[in-house]
Amino acid sequence: MNIIKELTDIFREVFDSPQLLIDKNTTADDIEAWDSFSHVNLILFIEKRFSIKIPLGETQALRNVGAMAELIQSKLNI
Repeated sequence: MNIIKELTDIFREVFDSPQLLIDKNTTADDIEAWDSFSHVNLILFIEKRFSIKIPLGETQALRNVGAMAELIQSKLNI
């Protein structure tokens, strides 16, 4: 499973930007529309897509796409 590819699809949907490109170093500073509201939406989409739960305390540490991918991997045990 290519988690970054899956996350790219999620980011494109959340930010309504079909051409959006992300990598493990992408942060909120790189995407103008990435605010606290869209961060919550990202978490919800991630939870749904990967069938995982991300407790509120863990969302605070998700500062970039790489951290998101690592958390997803740990939740999926891959």
